[in-house]
Amino acid sequence: MRDKLARNISIYRKERGLTQEGLAQILGLSFQAISKWENAQTMPDISLLPQLSKTLGVSIDKLLGYVAQDRQITIYEEEYKTQEYYWGKEPNKACYQVLQLMPPTKHLKLLDVGCGEGKDAVFFARNGYDVSAFDVSDAGIEKTRSLAEKVGVHVNVFKADILDYRLDTYYDIIFSSGVLHYIKPDYRKEIFNNYKQFTNENGMHVLNVFVNKPFIAPPPENEPNAFKWHSGELLTYYNDWLIKDSSEIVFDCNSSGIPHKHAMTEMIAQKISSL
Repeated sequence: MRDKLARNISIYRKERGLTQEGLAQILGLSFQAISKWENAQTMPDISLLPQLSKTLGVSIDKLLGYVAQDRQITIYEEEYKTQEYYWGKEPNKACYQVLQLMPPTKHLKLLDVGCGEGKDAVFFARNGYDVSAFDVSDAGIEKTRSLAEKVGVHVNVFKADILDYRLDTYYDIIFSSGVLHYIKPDYRKEIFNNYKQFTNENGMHVLNVFVNKPFIAPPPENEPNAFKWHSGELLTYYNDWLIKDSSEIVFDCNSSGIPHKHAMTEMIAQKISSL
């Protein structure tokens, strides 16, 4: 908890445009005290948490690293509450690329970032990977568990907000599809550095991001917490990795019942020690 709190104080302080000195003045403390909090050397006194929470504009639960329950983060929470699987049960085509490039001929740990209803996570578990997965949707997590139970596999699925969650254990594969647009631009460098740090040597990241294209109209879904990427932006975080695939595609989508198009960057990158 100390490390999560330290990281969150730093993140939300910067998001509010406050320096350590500025936050210290508001709280009536020295800037050295704030520095020690953010370096996880000490923790704030419990009596300071309400004022700290108010100043940083987040709940105490969120400050402590728990996912906030007082606002809807994803528009799909209600969609996932139905018995039907909103995205279906067929795995993303990128799942087959993972199977081809890193088959589980040995024990491989895989993390599905933003697993939704679990179709990809369960596919990987069925094929022999040691799978962990997280999502911010309670309904999505329950459907992931249910789908895994139905096919007789285990997925370590848990609730987390992609903006707040940081890895502290190593994985061989980090997979994410249709989720990374929830990462605010200011958070991307830190989050991807964390993902890269906790990837084993020769491990892979298999990711995609929605990108802005002037000739494609905005999607009909109103996602207030979504931030599209720019063409080539994802690659900038992997200049020290081996890029095995990087392509942009435009595809038709009917997820909302209204036909529309998306542009997407698809990337596969491998961590090579010699690079």
